[in-house]
Amino acid sequence: MKYKSVFDIIGPVMIGPSSSHTAGAARIGKMARELFGREPEWATISFYGSFAKTFRGHGTDVAMIGGIMNFETDDERIIQAFDHAKKKKIRIKIREEEAVTDHPNTARIRLGDKNGEMELVGISIGGGKIEIIELNGFELKLTGHHPAILVVHDDRFGAIAAVSNLLASHRINIGHMDVSRKDVGKMALMTIEVDQNVNEEVINELKKLPEVTQVTRIVS
Repeated sequence: MKYKSVFDIIGPVMIGPSSSHTAGAARIGKMARELFGREPEWATISFYGSFAKTFRGHGTDVAMIGGIMNFETDDERIIQAFDHAKKKKIRIKIREEEAVTDHPNTARIRLGDKNGEMELVGISIGGGKIEIIELNGFELKLTGHHPAILVVHDDRFGAIAAVSNLLASHRINIGHMDVSRKDVGKMALMTIEVDQNVNEEVINELKKLPEVTQVTRIVS
């Protein structure tokens, strides 16, 4: 079951017209902004499936740009998101893709600036609910409904235990964990949803683990 209550079906308070194509798109964009960690200098947004066919009429492009600019789903500035991005000199490219994807409401977002780039794939699954299913080539499942930690680490014995033990020492309960790797013995990604927001002290301790190369925190 994807829905736990009637409010999941109705969707969030939002700028319309569609919870899947507008609120969901805004949330994918906002998650991209959070994972990138700063305001980008440019963004390339590729739409697939139903998104590609209807994004102009449903305002999916405007909503996603608003999310990238950190606007909430009910922020009226979303309507003028293109103008706000232009004022901030954020370069935006929109692409309609013909490739067939597993989910009809799929978007690929690339964000970048002089310090680096990031790419993710997100899907809007209805009622404003989303999942991030790929990040920089790693498969994952991130909903944004719970606090989370993304840990890039060496794929070697003891790495998962080291992270889990550190969280346990701070009495942080893990609700869900996925591990993705590109190849055996290379880099891997832990996606860890937890029951409470993780403070900066814990994040810094995770970064000091010898197996860990990068830690990103998602606050709910």
